[in-house]
Amino acid sequence: MTTIADFTVTTNRGEPLDLSEKLGKVLLVVNTASKCGFTPQYDGLEKLFEGYKDRGFEVLGFPCNQFGGQEPGDADEIAEFCKLNFGVTFPLMAKVDVNGANASPLFDWMKAEAPGLMGSKGIKWNFTKFLIDRQGNVVKRYAPQDTPERIAKDVEALL
Repeated sequence: MTTIADFTVTTNRGEPLDLSEKLGKVLLVVNTASKCGFTPQYDGLEKLFEGYKDRGFEVLGFPCNQFGGQEPGDADEIAEFCKLNFGVTFPLMAKVDVNGANASPLFDWMKAEAPGLMGSKGIKWNFTKFLIDRQGNVVKRYAPQDTPERIAKDVEALL
């Protein structure tokens, strides 16, 4: 059976991150963008991270430029924007594609594990979120309009 532990991603500093290191934590994996109508969710994601990180929770942000070109910056620009505007301290990864031929294998797996409305596999927009349990399994997929505040009860239940 596949879990998040089977994937390695790249941090925004260009370093590999073996996600097996995250087993034992509850994760919220999010495709993000700096110039999106949902960008203010960075604030809620940071509050969620701060509120639960001491209990084994982490947010992993994956910048993506596939939706309306809303994440045009490079890794340094994205990190600086997130820190200055929203005080983001949760880990940001390298920019990825979440759909199509060049999609991140992690996102392909999560989409298959938790399809969207009416079974659709594709991610429709920025700030789609996937909740991962401590064993590395996808528990739930959230639409972009599902705010971090609304997700808090599900995070709490897994902690």
